Amino acid sequence: MRYILFFVFLLAGNQTLVYSQHTVSGKITNEKKQPLAGSHIHAGTFFANAAADGSFSISGIPNGNLAVTIEYLGYKTLDTVIAVQKDVVLDISLKPEVSQLSEVVLKKTLSEKNASTQEIKANVLENYSSESLGDALKEISGVSSLKTGSTIVKPIINGLHSSRVLIVNNNVRLEDQQWGTEHAPNMDVNTAGKISVIKGASGLQYGGDAIGGTVIIEPAHIPVKDTIFGKTIINGASNGRGGSISSSLSKGYENGWNWNLQGTFKYFGDFEAPDYVLSNTGNRERNLSASLGYKGENHGYSFFYSYFNAEIGILRASHISGISDLIRAINSGQPQVIRDFTYDINAPKQELQHHLGKINYYTYFSDASKLSLQYAFQFNNRLEFDLRRGDDRNKASVDLDLMTHSFNADYEANFSDKMKYKAGISGAYQNNAANTGATEVRALIPNYNKFDAGLYAIASYQANEKLVLETGFRYDFSHIDAKKYYLKSRWTERGYDRDFSDIIIGEEGQQWYTNPVFTYHNFSGSLGAKYEINDKLHWFANIGVASRNPNPAELFSDGLHHATGQIELGDLRLQREVALKMSTALNYAAEGFAFEINPYFNTVSDFKILVPTTIILSNRGPFPVWEYRQVDARMFGIDLTADYDFAKNLNWHSTAAFVYGEDATNDRPLIDMPPLNLNNTLSFKKENWNHLVLALKNETVFTQQRYPNNDFYIDVTDSGEPVSTLVQISKPPKGYSLLHFSSEMSFDVLKKSKMTLGFNIQNLLNTNYRDYLNRTRFYADDLGRNFRIQLKLNY
Repeated sequence: MRYILFFVFLLAGNQTLVYSQHTVSGKITNEKKQPLAGSHIHAGTFFANAAADGSFSISGIPNGNLAVTIEYLGYKTLDTVIAVQKDVVLDISLKPEVSQLSEVVLKKTLSEKNASTQEIKANVLENYSSESLGDALKEISGVSSLKTGSTIVKPIINGLHSSRVLIVNNNVRLEDQQWGTEHAPNMDVNTAGKISVIKGASGLQYGGDAIGGTVIIEPAHIPVKDTIFGKTIINGASNGRGGSISSSLSKGYENGWNWNLQGTFKYFGDFEAPDYVLSNTGNRERNLSASLGYKGENHGYSFFYSYFNAEIGILRASHISGISDLIRAINSGQPQVIRDFTYDINAPKQELQHHLGKINYYTYFSDASKLSLQYAFQFNNRLEFDLRRGDDRNKASVDLDLMTHSFNADYEANFSDKMKYKAGISGAYQNNAANTGATEVRALIPNYNKFDAGLYAIASYQANEKLVLETGFRYDFSHIDAKKYYLKSRWTERGYDRDFSDIIIGEEGQQWYTNPVFTYHNFSGSLGAKYEINDKLHWFANIGVASRNPNPAELFSDGLHHATGQIELGDLRLQREVALKMSTALNYAAEGFAFEINPYFNTVSDFKILVPTTIILSNRGPFPVWEYRQVDARMFGIDLTADYDFAKNLNWHSTAAFVYGEDATNDRPLIDMPPLNLNNTLSFKKENWNHLVLALKNETVFTQQRYPNNDFYIDVTDSGEPVSTLVQISKPPKGYSLLHFSSEMSFDVLKKSKMTLGFNIQNLLNTNYRDYLNRTRFYADDLGRNFRIQLKLNY
């Protein structure tokens, strides 16, 4: 504890430092020089709303570069960086823009929000520089995480994940084999300038299959002016005994040209639970992105490329050599493999590479309408290494190459001051290649070609000063043509000899060579309303329909999934999911207090679930068997967020989320539903003490009391005799409550640079716990205490 107090006082010790304070003021108008009352002005950590005449004033601004964002519904957001050495006057004229159809979008700080443009901003994302996108998204109420160990994290939105959640990176729909439960998004959170989350089916521009929601990741804006700026973030952590460094540099020119370079390097060894090392859980990342663009008066274009490279260790204790050891690990809760700390990453592990490149062009017409054209290319290589012996020990067991070409054309315009619309078409070609020659293992996911095409239209109508109506429609066509080998025994066992004999095109020893072909036609739509009850209270409502085709893993999985140490079986009979979601939200925001309550109901027909069924012994050891099945599902829940400034420098921020999932087909709970969780943060901020922030956060996750009982018996040999043993694979772990501490201070260093020093402690009390949504919870505890120091330099 004395070390904790030392760091707190170290940060607080420079509170007597002083700096110059200035005022940023001005007036916000439209292209006709009419005032835009209520415009939102964000200046660094400060915030203001424009008055009735469009004027605003923010005082207490220190010397240095200042990021300024100005937002107003229906107009293009302005992002710029200004140098503050004295009082600054900003008179800004915003250009009209068609707003994207949205449902209910939440962000961390309600007191600064407009529900149509809510987001997680860069200053919050920077705290997750050494972590993942899934970790950062937990800032939002109703978003939780599905994990495989400590480093593979993917977002869950209102109980739904994987292919039901679209991730759009820089206006490109991310295609990185996202169907697997242990396939985390292949993107670097350090490339994001802001992140928005749309819950439900309203992100129709990007796809009609967003049953869970859409995550939109946008890069930082570069202003049209002669400027150069950048930042470097260095993290060091005790748990994993490693850290990361991320650096970016952006350059803007007054003639409209701009460019950006960004890179990240992460290096961690084995992570640790409170009582032991989590052997073989280190990870590495080497990421790079670059962009070049031009913003003209009436047109512009941009080029973007990103490269993501990761090596991720899989908990060694999750791969067991004997069936009795596997059952003992699941039933006893003790890891069977505990070794000394090391930076080595051995099998089982993943090696991932993802390339994304895009070209975008847009032009404005005389009536302020806009046409955008975009081509994008993605290439994802995924290697999974199992525990192999002899000459095969260094060979991957899974080697998949996924290539995706996509094209989008979007047109947006205003029919009138009240009516706005947007429409577009899209097309994509995708090829998956399983490199079985290199692995000498039957492919879990087969070779396939996939063609997609879609069209959409969305519109917004301002009925009166208080009511806005929104609607949208989308049609999607999808065709998948696969080539796959099936063991004859498995083919008969699954009943495919009765239903799919016509797709057999060849025979090789004990295998059938097959050609499954599927075609889907999907329709999706959304209808929403926004009503301003008064200037502090707003109401939102939405109803949406979304359709999702079964993904390749659900259809074709047929064998050992080496990254999870389990056998997965798909089903060619699976049908598309159709979801109907109704949601509403009530938002109140006043000076010093804000809250949002968001209840929802979601019913999904032919909902795909992955359930454990038995354990089998293969020539590589024993593995649990999980099968994809489909049921009719119902989910309803509620998300809550609140902010309260109960004293001049003290703030309380709270989020809560609850989801109730029901398997209506079998009248029992749905598997893998997030339990009730509460987060409460008490923070102290003192701007004139070098922007001192001290915060204490409590994260409470309750025991999931509603779960399906999928336990099963299996015979285990004891003294030469088979003994029927119950495998308790269903019961969730106990709930837990964690305490986290964070702090930071900022200092002016050099003429136009600012340094921020942060010190955090995660799991302050070193609590032992296991998370129900962590796939390795059967074998080991979650992470123990972690001290982290972060240094941010903005220049």
